[in-house]
Amino acid sequence: MLDFENLEKYRENNRIEAKKALGGLPHSIWETYSAFANTLGGILLLGVEEREDKTLHSVNIPEPEKMIKEFWDIVNNPNKVSVNLLTNKDVSIQQVDGNNIIVISIPRAHRIDRPVYVEGNPMSGTYRRNGEGDYRCTKEEVFAMTRDASVKTQDMQVLEEMSTDVFHYDSVHSYRIRMKYARPGHVWEDLEDIDFLFRLGAVGRGSDGRFHPTAAGLLMFGNEYEIVREYPFYFLDYQEQMDSLERWTSRIVSSSGDWSGNLYDFYFRVYNRIAQDIKVPFRIENGNRIDDSPVHTALREALANCLVNADYYGRQGLVIIRRLDQITFSNPGAFRIGIDEAKSGGVSDPRNSAILKMFNLIDIGERAGSGIPNIYRVWENEGWGEPVFVERFEPERITLFLSMRQDKKSSTKIGDKKSAIKNRRQKSAINEGVKMQIIEFLTAEREAKTSEIADHVGLKASRTRDYLRELMIEDVIVAEGANRNRKYRLK
Repeated sequence: MLDFENLEKYRENNRIEAKKALGGLPHSIWETYSAFANTLGGILLLGVEEREDKTLHSVNIPEPEKMIKEFWDIVNNPNKVSVNLLTNKDVSIQQVDGNNIIVISIPRAHRIDRPVYVEGNPMSGTYRRNGEGDYRCTKEEVFAMTRDASVKTQDMQVLEEMSTDVFHYDSVHSYRIRMKYARPGHVWEDLEDIDFLFRLGAVGRGSDGRFHPTAAGLLMFGNEYEIVREYPFYFLDYQEQMDSLERWTSRIVSSSGDWSGNLYDFYFRVYNRIAQDIKVPFRIENGNRIDDSPVHTALREALANCLVNADYYGRQGLVIIRRLDQITFSNPGAFRIGIDEAKSGGVSDPRNSAILKMFNLIDIGERAGSGIPNIYRVWENEGWGEPVFVERFEPERITLFLSMRQDKKSSTKIGDKKSAIKNRRQKSAINEGVKMQIIEFLTAEREAKTSEIADHVGLKASRTRDYLRELMIEDVIVAEGANRNRKYRLK
């Protein structure tokens, strides 16, 4: 909640909107209601004006109770607003400098309620928040929200215009071998390919009674040139950027034509690349050397999570970048549950549940919602910086940043190994914490100068520039302007 005794310290941003409202309930608040609900949520202030210097100041609403009643009448009218997300506790009257203002806290809508739209038309009445303003969503954005609102995940769709010839059967046979080792003696083991694929959910019966690929089967086992017929923007891209002088030192793309280009083969090609430099402690179980570690498990979770939660109808494709001390996983699509819920564990709402099932059967991925908490736990145990999720809109996109950087100085100055590890974890966490502070600050302020960011995070400007430079390398922020006029904003 805002500190109403110091209202002037706030600015309008992607989470705060102020309306003077002395002429009655402003019509434009419904666009803001839709925008906040479809983005990250926010606070709407009535009886507050924004002055030329961008500071917020209260003005007195003479009859706030009457305005609140009018608000409730409209928000509960389905012809005006598609869904009421609010309860009584979300609307209140506050006293600021002796003036009555109305505070309306609008939560982020659950996926089944999105898109939240006004005036009875989702195509013209759906909005999102961008910086200080609301913008009307494109048809593409509305369709993406509508797909996510469905009870059945989008990958369950049977593609009746396609035949089972779309499959790359080498991928299918490779999968069956892996499943045989993961699930020895499984009842599907001796089935013919088509019956196996039917039980797996990779094919389904169409209205003509024949077998056709499902969206999950096409993505998982199809040939790339067949996949793009259904998903025109489908593109998988893995880059290794180990040399600052080259754009990449190695690359795997789905459109190269020298391999299938499907999700199943992409997963193992990429995992074998990102796992090859991970150290494996010497461990014996039942007389056999175990060439695995918690880091390997966490990386498998991160990679599977990226593939399972991507919106393959979305633009810009799926991109994974491996650097010397960092891996980023970026996929089209917004969060289906809150990131805090995902970090807590126990809640799972995958965008492509059929694909998740296919990975689960070869012991990849978690259904219980424990994958993301495990990534955080492993990274903490390793003394690496806390994982960072960034959600973007226009278009929707989720990026996970996994830092693999150790603080060598703190570990060499302390003789005791346990103390060195503890100190290294604290230092690394502080570094990643500062980066998160900067990201959150730019989320709230939209753009800011180095000096303003430095004041917020409590560092000198020179040290702050180091963080800003790193965030630009990570493709999180961009700089605009030169020298003293330079400002930074989220990309």
